[in-house]
Amino acid sequence: MSGNAWQRSSFSGSGGNGECLEVTRIPDALLFRESDEPETVLTTHPARVAALFSAIKGGGWRTRQ
Repeated sequence: MSGNAWQRSSFSGSGGNGECLEVTRIPDALLFRESDEPETVLTTHPARVAALFSAIKGGGWRTRQ
């Protein structure tokens, strides 16, 4: 996956502390990794991420107690 253009949040800062979430897109998938462990990659479909964000914004995301 080294050929992909990984992007990190502008909120990560420029301290270089290696604690950043990075994302890239390939056809039909989004890939996520932590900058300090780039060999571990989470793959998901863009629709699943959109549904997660929609649930969070709509208040449908609740933690169980």
